[in-house]
Amino acid sequence: MTLRVNRVVTSGIFSLDGEDFEVDNNIWLVGDDHEVVVVDAAHDHRPIVEAVGGRRVRGVLCTHGHNDHINAAVELADTADAPVWLHPDDGMLWDVVHPDRRIDDPLRDRMTVPLGGDDLTILHTPGHSPGGCCIHVPTLGVLFSGDTLFNGGPGATGRSFSDRGLLVESIRSQLFVLDRGTTVHTGHGDSTSIGVEADRLDEDS
Repeated sequence: MTLRVNRVVTSGIFSLDGEDFEVDNNIWLVGDDHEVVVVDAAHDHRPIVEAVGGRRVRGVLCTHGHNDHINAAVELADTADAPVWLHPDDGMLWDVVHPDRRIDDPLRDRMTVPLGGDDLTILHTPGHSPGGCCIHVPTLGVLFSGDTLFNGGPGATGRSFSDRGLLVESIRSQLFVLDRGTTVHTGHGDSTSIGVEADRLDEDS
């Protein structure tokens, strides 16, 4: 059965370096009629559970450890009886939000997550945060980029644990080698494509 993608948007507070920001987050569900993976779990687990619609949740996959991408992860995982996945390099960010809960499964570069007869491929893309990851679904021509790449360019840097040069290198080496037509579903805002963002970054360089 062909995988499909659904989006849920939740709103809340992003906190880092002693500052708070109101944000809208994209939560992405990829799956079929029977099982699903949730990409990021932001602010409120209830609309995510509603969108899951009774399907088996294979995992709550966190693109990185900033609070606005993980603050509903434990409630969602407990409700859905599902594991939480995060790259271990963002463990210090996870511990700030969920000090009493360990990550169930670590993400690793190039690991695959089987789903509905298909595979999701993890791409480690540090820079926005040390453990930042994107999820590629080649058969759908889709990339879930978290805060690594937006419609408009690379994610934010200049804060704790971020590195602009490393982020751009991650994008060029891990993402811009993908097909230019690949749709990029971002952690905030509108979707874009690899080709559009590759051209934009070249123009800005």
